[in-house]
Amino acid sequence: MLNFELAGKRFSELRDRSGFTQSMVAEYLDVDQSYISKCEKGERQFSADILEKAAELFGCTVDYFVNESCEFVEMPIALRAKSVTAEDLNTIAAINKIALNLRFMEGLLARGNRI
Repeated sequence: MLNFELAGKRFSELRDRSGFTQSMVAEYLDVDQSYISKCEKGERQFSADILEKAAELFGCTVDYFVNESCEFVEMPIALRAKSVTAEDLNTIAAINKIALNLRFMEGLLARGNRI
């Protein structure tokens, strides 16, 4: 069973760590800011689509949001801007998706070399 309370907590932590407001992330996810607020408080549940898109933005797996034993390995990025648009967040998410895929492929190669 999915742990939606954990999902809200981890989503909030990642959003804060990234320096994004609920409104910024809501615009990127194409949802209302109140939806983000309610999900972070555990009053609502994130949809699978939203968690997938958020995972790309934050550079983590969807599993991290719902599995307590899953660890987050931060991907350092440098972002200097006075304001961040939804388009900027789309770009960050695309870069993170590539980086996550690379990390996954490197893991497969490393396991293959041990066999």
